[in-house]
Amino acid sequence: MTSRGLEGIVANTTRLSDVIGDKGQLIYCGYDINELAGKVSYKEVVYLLWHDKLPNRRELDTFTRELRGTRKLPQPVIDFIQTAPRDALPMDVMRTAISMLGLYDPDIGKEATPEVNRRRAVSITGKIGVIAAYFHRSRNGKPLPPVRDDLTEAEHFLYLMCGEPQSKEASDTLDVAFVLHADHGMNASTFSARVTISTLTDFYSAITAAIGTLKGPLHGGANEGVIHMLEEIGSEDKVDAYIDNQLAQKKKIMGIGHRVYKTLDPRAPHLRAMAIKLSEKIGEPKWIRMSERIAELMKQKKNLNANVDFYSATVYHSLGIPTDLFTPMFAIARCSGWCAHVLEQLEDNRLYRPLSEYIGEPVGKKVVPIDDRP
Repeated sequence: MTSRGLEGIVANTTRLSDVIGDKGQLIYCGYDINELAGKVSYKEVVYLLWHDKLPNRRELDTFTRELRGTRKLPQPVIDFIQTAPRDALPMDVMRTAISMLGLYDPDIGKEATPEVNRRRAVSITGKIGVIAAYFHRSRNGKPLPPVRDDLTEAEHFLYLMCGEPQSKEASDTLDVAFVLHADHGMNASTFSARVTISTLTDFYSAITAAIGTLKGPLHGGANEGVIHMLEEIGSEDKVDAYIDNQLAQKKKIMGIGHRVYKTLDPRAPHLRAMAIKLSEKIGEPKWIRMSERIAELMKQKKNLNANVDFYSATVYHSLGIPTDLFTPMFAIARCSGWCAHVLEQLEDNRLYRPLSEYIGEPVGKKVVPIDDRP
C-alpha cells in the first residue's frame, strides 16, 4: 500500500513538537503554542526545543550570551554576500551562505560530538538572520551595520535591515512571529534536514537541505504568494469577484487551508491580531480588511480556514519587510527547529531508507541493437 507524499505515515518519533490537525493544536515540548506565544521570548523557545525545558534566569542569561556571541560572519561569507547578484533570490543567497559557513567552522576536522554539533546549532541560529539582513542591505547599495550583542534576535534583524534600531512594538511583534514559526512537526523542510543528517553528513549540509526545501512555493513560499494576491486584487471592492473567479477556475487561494489542520491553524489568530494592530498603526488598513474578507468568503464557500501564512504576510508587510524576504523570515525562525531535529536525529540515528512501489513495465524486455531500434 502506497501513500503519496507519505501522508499519514509515521516516519519517526520526536519529543519536539506535535501538530494535532483535527483539534487545531500545536505543541512544543508539552506546551500548547497558545501558552507560549506572547509569554516567552523566541530565545526561550529555542532553549526549550534544544533542552526540553524552559530556561531559568541563569540558564537564559548564559544561553543569550552564547547565541549573541556567534553573530559575526566570516569575512569570506560577507564578501560573497556583497558580490552576489543584486537580483539573486534571498533564499538562494541564504542557502549558499549557510553552506559556506561549514568551510570556516572552527571545529572543522574534529569529530562531530554532541558538544561540537550543539556549537554548530548555536552558530547557525545566531548567523542566519545576519545573512538575510546583510544581503538586503548590500543589494540596495547600503553599508552593512556592525553586529551587536545587546539586542534580541528580532531586534537585531530589524536593526541590521533598517540600519538603526526599530520600535519595541515592531521587535516584539517579530519575536512572537518567530515563536510561532519555530517548529511544526515533520514538515517537509524538517524531514529533509533529518533525512540528510541521518546519512551522518555534516550539520551544515542538513540545514542547507532544509533551506532548499523551504524555498519551494508549496512550503515556505506561500506567505509571499499572499501579498502578491492582495496586490493583484488591488482594492477591497474587487475581493469578491476575484475569489469567485479563482474558485470558478479551480485555482488555489494562497494562505487558505492546511495539509494537516482540519480546523483553525492555532498560529493564525495570534498573527491576525498583530496584523490588525499594525495595519491600524501604519495607516494602511486595506490589506487586513481585504484579508478578512477573503478569509470570510473562503470559510463560507469552502469551509476552509486561513493559515499562518495568510496573516504573517500582512504582519511582515506592515513591518516594512520586503516581500522576497518573507520566506527568509520563515527560515530564520524555523532554523532553531531544524537544529533541534538534527540534534535529536543524531541521538539515536538510523538512516532513512523507505521503499517505493515499482509501476514500470514487467521484467523481461530484451535489448535491441542500436541500429535496429525504432
